[in-house]
Amino acid sequence: MNFKIKTIRSKSMGVFASLILLSPTLEAKSTFGASLPATPAFTATAQQSISGTVTDNNGVLLPGATVKVQGTTRGVTTDFDGNFTIDAQEGEVLEISYVGFQTRTVTVGAQTQYSIQLEADTSELDEVVIIGYGTQKRSDLTGAVSSVTSEEFNQGVVSNPGNLLQGKVAGLNVTNASGEPGAGQDIVIRGVGTLRSGTSPLYVIDGFVLDNSSNGVPTNPLNFINSQDIESINVLKDASASAIYGSRAANGVVVITTKKGKEGRTQMNFSASTAIATLANKINVFSADEFRRVVQEIDGSLNDNGADTDWQDELTRTAISNDINFSMSGGTAKTSYFTSLGVNDQEGILNNSGLKRYSARANVSQNGLNDRLKVDINLSATRTEYNRPNINNAVSNMLSLNPTTPAYTDGEPTVFGTGLNPLTFERIYGDYATNNRMIANISPSLEILEGLTYKLNLGVDYSKTDRDVQYIPYAEDPDFRLGSVNSTFTVNENQLVENTLNYTKEFGDHGLSLLAGHSYQKFFIHAKGYYIEDFPDNGIEPRYQLGEGKGEQSQYSNATKNELQSFFGRINYDFADKYLVTATLRSDGSTKFGDNNRYAIFPSVALGWNIFKEEFMADSGINNLKLRASWGKSGNQEIPSKQTRLSYGESFADDDIYPLNDGVVNRDDYNYGLVFARTANPDLRWEETAQTNIGLDFGFLDYALSGSVDYFAKETTDVLLYFSTQDPIDEVGFKWQNIPGMKIKNSGIEVALDYQSDRSRDFSFNIGGNFSYIKNKIEDSPFTIVTTGTASGSGQTGATINGYINGEPIGNFYMREFLGIDEDGFNIFRDVNGDGQIDDSDRVSAGSSIPDLIYAFYFKFNYKNFDLALNFNGVSGNEVYNHTRMNLFNKTQISNSLNTTDQAIEFPNEDPNNSNTVSTRYLEDGSFLRLNNATLAYNLQPEVLGLENWFQNLRLSVTGQNLFVLTDYTGFDPEINTGSSSDAKSFGIDYFTYPRARTVVFGLNVSF
Repeated sequence: MNFKIKTIRSKSMGVFASLILLSPTLEAKSTFGASLPATPAFTATAQQSISGTVTDNNGVLLPGATVKVQGTTRGVTTDFDGNFTIDAQEGEVLEISYVGFQTRTVTVGAQTQYSIQLEADTSELDEVVIIGYGTQKRSDLTGAVSSVTSEEFNQGVVSNPGNLLQGKVAGLNVTNASGEPGAGQDIVIRGVGTLRSGTSPLYVIDGFVLDNSSNGVPTNPLNFINSQDIESINVLKDASASAIYGSRAANGVVVITTKKGKEGRTQMNFSASTAIATLANKINVFSADEFRRVVQEIDGSLNDNGADTDWQDELTRTAISNDINFSMSGGTAKTSYFTSLGVNDQEGILNNSGLKRYSARANVSQNGLNDRLKVDINLSATRTEYNRPNINNAVSNMLSLNPTTPAYTDGEPTVFGTGLNPLTFERIYGDYATNNRMIANISPSLEILEGLTYKLNLGVDYSKTDRDVQYIPYAEDPDFRLGSVNSTFTVNENQLVENTLNYTKEFGDHGLSLLAGHSYQKFFIHAKGYYIEDFPDNGIEPRYQLGEGKGEQSQYSNATKNELQSFFGRINYDFADKYLVTATLRSDGSTKFGDNNRYAIFPSVALGWNIFKEEFMADSGINNLKLRASWGKSGNQEIPSKQTRLSYGESFADDDIYPLNDGVVNRDDYNYGLVFARTANPDLRWEETAQTNIGLDFGFLDYALSGSVDYFAKETTDVLLYFSTQDPIDEVGFKWQNIPGMKIKNSGIEVALDYQSDRSRDFSFNIGGNFSYIKNKIEDSPFTIVTTGTASGSGQTGATINGYINGEPIGNFYMREFLGIDEDGFNIFRDVNGDGQIDDSDRVSAGSSIPDLIYAFYFKFNYKNFDLALNFNGVSGNEVYNHTRMNLFNKTQISNSLNTTDQAIEFPNEDPNNSNTVSTRYLEDGSFLRLNNATLAYNLQPEVLGLENWFQNLRLSVTGQNLFVLTDYTGFDPEINTGSSSDAKSFGIDYFTYPRARTVVFGLNVSF
């Protein structure tokens, strides 16, 4: 009965729509009827009602299959019995699709009843995967490549691609530095393989190679990418897959492909979401009553101001974020296009923090010369606005301020006796940055001969950032009375020119693909800025009245340029689709290295065997079984520019002066001296990483169960490090050098599994997960420790927290071992060498900041039009240094009437004057399990609402992010990295970290 009503309603709406569309024609005929020949109102191609049934190849009915008319907005879905009815003209093409099955097209003829059978989609092995400078069928891959499509991305508030991938790829560890909107990330593929040069992977967007350099804001440089524009992300993990990018592929490659238009399909999409975020985990500092009691119990100095203030509540907020996106796409046999506009307005949970991004994209493809010529154009433009608080100040205050002090007095922030109320500080402090970025590339390709194609890739990436950090004059506090502004202007330019020739040929059982190419890329970064202080307190922000600054002023500017030139080639050969060989060779030259070692060669070779295609496997029931093995080298050149070149500078220090005038008797009147800033180093060479990989891909039960297992081992040599020259003749003392004999080793196992139940049933499910175990170690290091993370704060600044130690894992914590408090109330540390003295020689290796186990698992459930997805991720085997606890959660704080936690009174006899020395006292287990993402959605059927002529799909969803974390860590969150270091990459240090939020997102997606 319901289905008949639906059919009648559908027909009525179709007739109504037809009358509306015909009315202009009829009106025109009545107006000009005297001069127009009579024509029939309807032709032989009038729409007719088409009915049918959709089943699988076993005759099982498929409810919810999509049936639409190509090139129109007309579309319906099959009912619970697999039936459909749609209006179509003779000659039009019906497109029938269903998740897990191959899409089928049927041309409408004279008949009005159709029985349509869909074949199960076992084409995963024929899926085309984007790799370096080309594509390959998944069945032909010999390297370790993991693919994540847009349907699999993490949902919710997403600022950059790293958030989309967290927990999705075995061997990929994504760590958010903090909870700040758009915060930086540590993205590590198969372990950290370098010391002080870059650890990030290489990012490639639609064939354009990005630069990982900072854009002038200490946030993630990938925030410019609108995640709604991304179609898929491929992670190239082993050397065979990544070596084609040679020079910068030592840390892996992330290939991002944005959405394109599709032939025969015109579609518009609109999505809108609103997110509500709150502080996920409050630290349990003392309440006002607890504070009064504890201060008195330890005989501290109590300042009781009579209030009960939760400073964590006062300095955080319920943050509201909105995300709106609109896109259009379509295509013909010759032309396809995708365009989009997006606005992402994300508030942070700390007051005065947020990110606002405006994005636009246009991707166009055009074919010509009988499809021998193809031109792809990709253009994106983004404006990102940042509003950043003073994070250290805010976090320190919310955890340490006296809870008996009122936040407000008579409606205004309370004036403190000493120090500044952080609510007042929020009013006078501002950190504002605007980044405008445009990426454009055009890629024409021409098939010169059958199978031989030439391709040119021209691209430019232009980024400009303006940043103002200011203090508005505040007469009530002498430290902020004058006001100031520090303005910086940073421009990043990245130009790319690539030429490639690709030849593909199949002859009998043999398949051959040859690639040869040349790449040239130029980077230019220039920055300038100024500092001005002493502004009038006239209600105008300092950044808007620069000419009124009367105090100290200073300026600076700098520029760096770097160039890369590469020649590369690749051979792919297969025999009978069973035996596969891939060989790659790339030669890279970089201006970052000296004349003697400017170029380096990076080779790789890989073998593959599709075992399941052998005759002896014909009746095995195994759908896929492939063995892979590869070896290759890749390089790393992520060091500052100009490090091999001689450089001079002026100096007035020590005796660096020129007494050129005999009449000068005052030292201050002498001329500056010319000194070495850097000595030449023409022998500096590439850091190299060699990697071996053995992998097995498998699929069983008609592809319901699939997965892969990989073992890898990689070794980095010629390690680049900035360290002492140990040469008394070399005047500069420190410079970048290759460390002879030193090695960084990473090895491990990756496993990925996925099970998909029968998707033709009303209820279906998908479960899976991945894990990777990574073991890393430093070998043959000539140093006691290469410091990565150091302490900050009174009496501790510069003290080592972690670093690289010979024979130990990367990011190893190196500190004194805390044993307790002695009878006098002071620290007891283990005397490691037994000399009766406690000093730096008693430091021990206390664990690694890098997890050795990374894992994730997911559950997806579908019931009719409902779907539920749960994504978990976690790590194990790592430690976190709670630097915030070392600075704040001690007895000195509470005795001075500053707030803290019960960790400060763990030892009742501890003396308030006991030092908070870097030690294992503040080292905590960093393991965790997080429900990272949960989404419940309902897909409305437009025809049920009578809207089938308007909409193709309506989807309502609610998503929770960071819903809970199981961990023993006592800070805000164990997934952090905000430690300080000089020129090294620190890991696993929590220093006044911006806390993470728990977020609920309500979303609407509409296709029409």
